[in-house]
Amino acid sequence: MGGYILDLRKVVGHRPLIQVGAGIIVEDSRGRVLLQLRADNHCWGYCGGSCEIDERVEDTARRELFEETGLVAEELELFGVWSGPELHYIYPNGDEVSNIDIVFLCRSFSGEIRRQEEEVDALRFFSVDEIPENLSPPIVRPLMKWVETKRKSSANP
Repeated sequence: MGGYILDLRKVVGHRPLIQVGAGIIVEDSRGRVLLQLRADNHCWGYCGGSCEIDERVEDTARRELFEETGLVAEELELFGVWSGPELHYIYPNGDEVSNIDIVFLCRSFSGEIRRQEEEVDALRFFSVDEIPENLSPPIVRPLMKWVETKRKSSANP
């Protein structure tokens, strides 16, 4: 979590916060999605994180991708905005959030993959049919929408 959320936590403790973040679904040339095994909840998810004060969500997505994977997003495409009870989450440390997740697709990127050791246990590309079952709860709806979109596009070439 970034500085803004950490500063708020000093005041409100574990009470629920509205957390605006940017997620980034990275797709390689073979149509596979890059997922990270999170160190905090030991579930798979796409890259992303909280926006800082006055930070553009696109910049948040790019920053989080670079921090977590070492990759640089060349182009971003807005995929969707998700919110609601399915994105309400309590972190393993007890911090509670109601997420608003602005998710981008990235099919053009550069750099060498390297994981952020503090937050990421593993990085791996998955095909649509290999998506792991233990997904981080807040990313399930957006990622399943991506899976649905990929399946529809492959059924209707």
